[in-house]
Amino acid sequence: MLRMWRRIKFLANLKKSIPFLIRFFRSEEVGTDKKVISVALMAGYIVFPWDLIPDFFIFIGLVDDAAVLAFILQQIVKMAPPSLKEEFQLDEKR
Repeated sequence: MLRMWRRIKFLANLKKSIPFLIRFFRSEEVGTDKKVISVALMAGYIVFPWDLIPDFFIFIGLVDDAAVLAFILQQIVKMAPPSLKEEFQLDEKR
């Protein structure tokens, strides 16, 4: 749970997550298959934005969106090479 909270904080800090994603997709250490899976996860969320909690419940409705985005980011971080995790201080053991 603590690791998930760190991922949510990472997602909220756009100054850190956007450069990480750019480096992830430009890195030659990351295989094409991992890049395709990552794009598929993001595209799947954009194309099929089904909510567990509708967004018209203002705060609570946004929480499930943040949880899904944090999950997608967590999967991308898991696929990232150790050098990239170290550069952005994303140790899996934290």
